[in-house]
Amino acid sequence: MQTLTLFDLSFALIPVVVVAMIYARWLGGAGQVAVASARMVLQLLLVGYALQYVFAQDARPLSLAVLLLMITVSTAIALRPVSERGKRHWQAALLGIGGGGSLNLALVMGLVLGTADWHLPSTLIPLAGMVYASGMNAVSLAAERFSAEIDRGEVYIGARRQAFNSAMLPQINSLLAVGLVSLPGMMTGQILSGVSPLIAVRYQIMVMCMLLGSAGIGAALYLWWLGRGNEIEKAGEASG
Repeated sequence: MQTLTLFDLSFALIPVVVVAMIYARWLGGAGQVAVASARMVLQLLLVGYALQYVFAQDARPLSLAVLLLMITVSTAIALRPVSERGKRHWQAALLGIGGGGSLNLALVMGLVLGTADWHLPSTLIPLAGMVYASGMNAVSLAAERFSAEIDRGEVYIGARRQAFNSAMLPQINSLLAVGLVSLPGMMTGQILSGVSPLIAVRYQIMVMCMLLGSAGIGAALYLWWLGRGNEIEKAGEASG
């Protein structure tokens, strides 16, 4: 693949500047875009250097520590829309993102790829990043919609239905559009690096199933845990 220079990369910032201008014109400021873009660049540069070190290692504790960090950070980001809701949502989000993502990650590593060296960072971390990010987005959408429905007086079952539907909508849209509207990241990257499109398609199918699973199971676990909390509270009130 062609090596990108910093000058080449600077042209990719043009759309960011356009969006920042729209923010400034319509919302009165472009601070959110500027901060998010700056963080993106800084975080990717730092993680690039960090991964060079991590990929050179062969240590299970290091790999597990990176996974734990991913789960913790993704949980904090997912709960931004409901940051005032308390520890029950934190528990539910940890269960949803960590449980749903880890289940799908284990399935892919153990059965689809069939690798015995599951702990190798060069394989584990890129796949883990995809599954936990998918779970994070689904849980975040579910949390925002569930809280909104509860606040307007909806019962748990109705709020759960609406929240799960909202969480899954981007995933369903992605499945419907892939190949016709979009060529996703893994497939595009493999094709650009010279891999046969037919092989790249197989890997992309694996990724799409993995992302759908981590999103759906993650959102479901999150909403289930919140419902379980409601049942415990009701039981406590009845016994009291």
